[in-house]
Amino acid sequence: MDISINKSPRQGAVLFSPYLRGEGIQKALEIGRENILFEIRESKLKGRGGAGFPTATKWMLVAASVAKEKFIVCNADEGEPGTFKDRVLLLEYPELVFDGIVIAGYTIGAKEGIIYLRGEYEYMLQSLEDYLSKMREDNLLGNSILGQEGFDFDISIRLGSGAYVCGEETALIESLEGNRGEARNRPPYPVNTGYMNRPTVVNNVETLASVPHILLKGGEWFKKYGTDKSTGSKLFSVSGDCTRPGVYELPWGTKISELLEIVGGENAKAVQVGGASGSCIPRSQFDRTLAYEDAATGGSIIIFDKNRSMLKVLKNFMEFFVEESCGQCTPCRIGNVKLLEGIKDIERRNYTFSYINKLKDLGRTMQVASKCGLGQSSPNAFISILENFKEEIFNYNGFGGTNGK
Repeated sequence: MDISINKSPRQGAVLFSPYLRGEGIQKALEIGRENILFEIRESKLKGRGGAGFPTATKWMLVAASVAKEKFIVCNADEGEPGTFKDRVLLLEYPELVFDGIVIAGYTIGAKEGIIYLRGEYEYMLQSLEDYLSKMREDNLLGNSILGQEGFDFDISIRLGSGAYVCGEETALIESLEGNRGEARNRPPYPVNTGYMNRPTVVNNVETLASVPHILLKGGEWFKKYGTDKSTGSKLFSVSGDCTRPGVYELPWGTKISELLEIVGGENAKAVQVGGASGSCIPRSQFDRTLAYEDAATGGSIIIFDKNRSMLKVLKNFMEFFVEESCGQCTPCRIGNVKLLEGIKDIERRNYTFSYINKLKDLGRTMQVASKCGLGQSSPNAFISILENFKEEIFNYNGFGGTNGK
């Protein structure tokens, strides 16, 4: 069986390091389910989609279930503005993603894996299907995988419909079931009642791609990179005002200033960490670290230089959230509209200090009262940009409002 594959010139500590297709699956079958769970737990691997939930905990909960039918779902609905790392993994490193899904399926006792692929990524569907066909030919999918009696597992790909909210795992499951993409009330959680009301693990593309390397080299090896609370490396999708945009693999704990030096963004005045739903970091805070315990991110890094209007940046973000809100809950449905109206009032210089503070309070209310991550995170940019760039936005000669307050 020829398991060699062409590699991109990227180099990295974990994901962009050498790997041969099927190695991780073979290792998983050799060490067994309990040892797989042990290594994943030892690695302290957390979800790479942004939420940072411990991967081992999800897997253990579903593995312990006595349900006859279980599922592993790969969340490839990469809809966060400024994020394109999963596209690189799927196109250039499919062996990591698919092997990770197979290993997860074996560990939790599932027979079916599903990739929920972003609708805009339809152009890569045929190449991914061709790759799955090769895996079946080499007995890396199908019945009795690599001769392991009783290990029957296959992967299918489903296309999403372009809704941003389907990046949230329960909305994704609703979409998979043919329903409108809306977040479910929790509990119950997908690990108990997920796809088709069966125990389901939902993991991000990058999370699953990390698994084969962890099995081959060990959880302790993985923990050598990053910080104590943010172990391993992270892929960053870097765009905006820099000379070397692209996807970079760096250890967790890297300072924002260090990343900017690597990508040629030293002249930045602001960095949006975490995409439109993240926080805008001013130059005075570039010594902060990219980690779950500090500046957390699912991978999007958008760089703005001195020529960018932060008010226009903020308006662009809020227009996006107004458009993408599913409208199911009031804080998100109405709150995002009110925040956008506030930005337009600032443009018209039709506001007061009290009005702006009320909008910030509204944003904080949305963060705790919205049903899912969209409404909980959409005020992040609004609050951080108004607080960190007030002099620019309000032309700070007084306050810049209609009454000069």
